[in-house]
Amino acid sequence: MTREELIEQIKIKKSFLCVGLDSDIKKIPTHLLRKEDPIFEFNKAIIVSTKAYAVAYKPNIAFYESRGAEGMESLRKTLEVIPKECFTIADAKRGDIGNTANMYAKAFFDKSSSGFDFDSITVAPYMGADSVKPFLEFEKKWAIVLGLTSNPGSIDFQQKELTNSKRLFEEVASTVKTWGTDSNLMFVVGATRGVDIAAVRKQVPNHFFLVPGVGSQGGSLSEVVEFGMNKDCGLLVNSSRGIIYASADVDFAERAGQEAQKLQLQMHDHLKTNKII
Repeated sequence: MTREELIEQIKIKKSFLCVGLDSDIKKIPTHLLRKEDPIFEFNKAIIVSTKAYAVAYKPNIAFYESRGAEGMESLRKTLEVIPKECFTIADAKRGDIGNTANMYAKAFFDKSSSGFDFDSITVAPYMGADSVKPFLEFEKKWAIVLGLTSNPGSIDFQQKELTNSKRLFEEVASTVKTWGTDSNLMFVVGATRGVDIAAVRKQVPNHFFLVPGVGSQGGSLSEVVEFGMNKDCGLLVNSSRGIIYASADVDFAERAGQEAQKLQLQMHDHLKTNKII
């Protein structure tokens, strides 16, 4: 998916919602366990109920890899039922270099090789340019680079002040943006501190942010918009548990759709206020 196509979907659906498919066999409704592929059936129902409100879907790859070949087959089938107009994110946080990075890229981008054709993948930049650039060699594919995360441990390294008075996460953003463009690079930016979102936005004014942490982790959608939105929206706000586990009963899909719609309506108002729609 191109940048222009993503922006167009945001305007059409009046939404910048990303639904995280962190699908845990221990948390899905028990009646699905009678199905041949419970995880796929769960994901398919969630997608059907939320596709009117979401512009992106983000399977967390660990939840599928942990189930071996069976889990990866669930993932493959899930990717097939996500509407083609939706942006797909392999939340894999890969971080190796050279040939290994290139093979990771093929694993998620090259359908003829692996069976997967994601639009993007999350990448850790700790090993430098050669841990990110292999993912940028695939046309119309994106690397979503970990910039500033919302977990408590982010303070251990990301918030460290450097000799140039920048914090490490600011230096990461300003350096990584030189490796690609705003049409193939995004940044993961956690939702829990608005002033830090603003600090990243200062470094990369035109790039999209993938923003976790709204909802169950305490992040505020209004604050994310205030400090992170740009003229093209520039945001994909992810919600996982708050949507997919809204109910553990037979109405789980209906409830997921209701929660997704609630967020979409808020997003509509923000897009309208900021004159994007």
